[in-house]
Amino acid sequence: MKPAELRAMSDEQLSLTFKDQIKHLFHLRVQSATERLETPSEIQKARRDVARIKTIQRLREIEAEKQAAAKGTGTK
Repeated sequence: MKPAELRAMSDEQLSLTFKDQIKHLFHLRVQSATERLETPSEIQKARRDVARIKTIQRLREIEAEKQAAAKGTGTK
């Protein structure tokens, strides 16, 4: 998936996509172990997608923390 597509998703959609990608990666690893994997590059692509999703989730967490801190210090 492209990063722009992932950024456009809501938090719930992003977490569901993350779970789906983890399952997909697991199935690819099983296929690789049983020597039935047609394209070995699929594992690398799946790992990159998982990393992209985790990065976007973390950026959103950091942004939420910054906004919470700004609200907390602005009222004093």
